[in-house]
Amino acid sequence: MTTRIKEGDRLPEGNFWVMDANGVDTVSTHELFAGKKIVFFGVPGAFTSTCSRSHLPGFINHADAIFAAGADAIACMSVNDAAVMHAWGIDRGVGDKILMLADGNCDYANSLGLSIDASAFGSGMRSLRFAMIVDDGAVSWLRVDEPGKFELTRAEDALDALTSGNG
Repeated sequence: MTTRIKEGDRLPEGNFWVMDANGVDTVSTHELFAGKKIVFFGVPGAFTSTCSRSHLPGFINHADAIFAAGADAIACMSVNDAAVMHAWGIDRGVGDKILMLADGNCDYANSLGLSIDASAFGSGMRSLRFAMIVDDGAVSWLRVDEPGKFELTRAEDALDALTSGNG
């Protein structure tokens, strides 16, 4: 079992799948996080109820304030493929506010120690719901919700951490 990432740790190296103008491509953690302050959050699944009604919309609605508080980007990761993440972003009106990252095989969630086996619910391996602030590849603030909960990982929580200097 992988040890769960914690504040102060550097993110493990890895890649995400993304959709761009040329189709499906990959982006490395180095490309995303090196030299930047990123609000990075993970959800159990694109188009799922809490993720679509509350989690992703919160980051869309607070994006301008998050950027004003010092974030260079906001990135959303889910254990879905790049086409699903792209379609979900279009459906939710993400525009250019949030990078939609696919972790289709749950490799990155596993490397973070933030995966859960949801096979009992027909969903296979999934990411736990989390939010973190990553400063030049190191985790400066991290919150992880218990399975089935949405209490600690809201956009407002990340914004509070940024504005209070805790992230």
